[in-house]
Amino acid sequence: MQNSIPDGFPSTNDQEKLLADALALVQHHAFYMHRALDNNNLQDALKFSAQMLGELRTSKLSPQKYYELYMKTFDELRMLEVFFKEETKRGCTNAYLYEEVQHAGNVLPRLYLLCTVGSVYIRSKEAPAKEVLKDLVEMCRGIQHPVRGLFLRSYLSQISKDKLTDAASEFEGEGGTVVDAVEFVLQNFTEMNKLWVRMQHQFSVVQGPAKEKEKREKERSELRDLVGKNLHVLSQLEGVDLDMYRDIVLPRVLEQVVNCKDELAQYYLMDCIIQVFPDEYHLQTLDTLLGACSQLQPSVDVKTVMSQLMDRLSVYAASAPEVLAEFSQVEAFSKLSEAVIKVIEVQQDMPLVGAVCLHVALLTFTLRVHADRLDYVDQVLGACVKKLNGVGKVNDSKATKQIITLLSAPLEKYNNVVTVLNLTNYPKIMEHLDYGTNKIMAVVIIQSIMKNGTFIMEADKVEALFQLLKELVQDSDGSPTLDELDEEDFMEEQNLVARLVQMLTNEDNDEMFKILITAKKHFQKGGSKRLGYSLPPLVFSALKLVRRLQEQDKNNEVDKVTFSPQEQGSSTEADEANISPQKVFQFLLQTVDSLSAVPAPELALRLYLQCAEAANDCDLEPIAYEFFTQAFVTYEEEISDSKAQVTSIHLIVGTLQRMHVFGVENRDTLTHKATGYSAKLLKKPDQCRAVYVCSHLFWIEDEGGVQDGERVLLCLKRALRIANAAQQMASVTKGSGGPVTLFVEILNKYLYYFEHGNQHITNAVIQGLIELIVTEMQSENTTQDPTVDAFFASTLRYIRFQKQKGDGVAERYAAIEV
Repeated sequence: MQNSIPDGFPSTNDQEKLLADALALVQHHAFYMHRALDNNNLQDALKFSAQMLGELRTSKLSPQKYYELYMKTFDELRMLEVFFKEETKRGCTNAYLYEEVQHAGNVLPRLYLLCTVGSVYIRSKEAPAKEVLKDLVEMCRGIQHPVRGLFLRSYLSQISKDKLTDAASEFEGEGGTVVDAVEFVLQNFTEMNKLWVRMQHQFSVVQGPAKEKEKREKERSELRDLVGKNLHVLSQLEGVDLDMYRDIVLPRVLEQVVNCKDELAQYYLMDCIIQVFPDEYHLQTLDTLLGACSQLQPSVDVKTVMSQLMDRLSVYAASAPEVLAEFSQVEAFSKLSEAVIKVIEVQQDMPLVGAVCLHVALLTFTLRVHADRLDYVDQVLGACVKKLNGVGKVNDSKATKQIITLLSAPLEKYNNVVTVLNLTNYPKIMEHLDYGTNKIMAVVIIQSIMKNGTFIMEADKVEALFQLLKELVQDSDGSPTLDELDEEDFMEEQNLVARLVQMLTNEDNDEMFKILITAKKHFQKGGSKRLGYSLPPLVFSALKLVRRLQEQDKNNEVDKVTFSPQEQGSSTEADEANISPQKVFQFLLQTVDSLSAVPAPELALRLYLQCAEAANDCDLEPIAYEFFTQAFVTYEEEISDSKAQVTSIHLIVGTLQRMHVFGVENRDTLTHKATGYSAKLLKKPDQCRAVYVCSHLFWIEDEGGVQDGERVLLCLKRALRIANAAQQMASVTKGSGGPVTLFVEILNKYLYYFEHGNQHITNAVIQGLIELIVTEMQSENTTQDPTVDAFFASTLRYIRFQKQKGDGVAERYAAIEV
């Protein structure tokens, strides 16, 4: 027997030369073989074909180069097979040919010729196919050299695949049964796998650089299909039903897989089994197949093997609704779950990423096949938690990536975060992620909520949600300080949290109030920098609740209660039942007060005014007054920037003008404060504009509104004095009086009140102001401004237009000369 193992292969350049020489010799011998075939000379044909096949005896070629040589001789053997068929027609028996070719001098050429004649022998049906095939598969044992033996048996498999005694085959019956066909293929497969595994020892003695050894191992891997084709042939046999597969084929194949103890062979053959045999067979033989997985070598990539199996099964489950019943009958989930746990236990050296990958594959299978079984999904997550418990925080980037995939799968499947919140082990897995990864997952969760329009409608679900989002809404152990965070990323994340607040809602008022309290509890742990983003949307959500309560109670008398700052601490969970607007306003006052810690005084002032306006709509005067009081306190104590003061005054005046709930005393107090602050602004132009805006506090067009024309006039006169002072100051400091913009603006205010029937605004007053503006514009000290000129000209055009009207308006404007 030829069983020698070479010390190594020549270099790549030498390989090319050796292959070229061998191909040339094959071509040379084939030429004479063809001549003998043409002359019908059997002896010469056998002689030259044996010499041609003798080139396959080389041990110097790598598997890749040997394959090229083999394919050349294979093509020539097809011609020889045709010649043997013709010889039988000329009176030569197949039995004679079968005996004759065995006189070849060397074993390898003899066996190639024997297989070729054997093909013709079986086709002729002069002998039972099972006997010929059995003889051939046994005779091939004569070649034990890994490469030569592998290609010889591949040739046997190739020429016999259409001559197997399969069910309904022309060779079945006297030629044998499907059992004989299966036995032949299994025996050939077993011997080929042994030869293929032995090749690793051939390469282990290769001398030279590591890259050369890696190349040889890669070439060995490229020959795997020669072995795998046997399994493909088995899968194509019509006579191999489920019973035969379960009782004969699978056990024999798995026995060879487990016993070979070769990493490459075990991985490839398990993959072949999964890919070539029907999915329904896998489902009915899960126990056997999964049992082999735990017996594979520790270095085998079991996670990929099992992942492929579960992927195939999940696709099969989706193929038809009735198939799902089969999965329940065979308890597929339980078997797969137990197999995953067992493989992880057996392969103690399996990296963490491998274990997580197995759980990802199992979860993917579960979500596809048993999407309605949340207990199964949670069970998979729980198994993963047990594996992670001994690890702590995961530092492996690859394992972290797989954990993100694991956590994202339920979100993508259910498209509903509320469903995910029912998974008790979901947050336990997130606890094993570092700060940065947890924050990524938190963003993914919020994006899922926004994308799918998922409303979180229960306080306990909101509590569970914020446990998942804690890295976004509060500081935690191991997190960087807020100053260390990227400002742009921080703003983007907090804006996302702010958008989330609008998805926390419930039509039941009591439950909605519980939701607001829960959200606020978590937001207040986030530090001052986050509060500026998270609290404002919470305030507006609470205001929405107030409006809903108001609408529900609009036909009932609103219970007006005294509201004082001392009551701020009364919003507790015990008060959540029978929610009223007053309780929500107490919550609002506490919430807006929290912004003072940011500090965000301008934002707090705006929110105080929003709440005051809401209290006004509810006819709750004490509450509205308290919010205005807090707004004024914030203005006095915390807003020092001049521009911010100007904006704040205009906001206060605008809101106060719309308030109808205040009695005379409260309104006078607030109005006096507003006008007093207006006159104390730093810049004269700002003072002037704020003062004339305050005139609107004394003239409200709504029914029942204040219309104090005298105080309006006092405001406008005061604004004129301030404008005049601004002109004089500009003249002293800059040498020129500056533009007369303020005077023109005041003129427009006079015209507004004049048209709206303020009897204290007379033609004479307006005429005098127009003449003052004209005088100022003609003065040498006044800075000319085209914009102001156009503004004044437009105002005069308006007056002329009013004078030309044919109704009572024209009469009022008649005395004004422009």
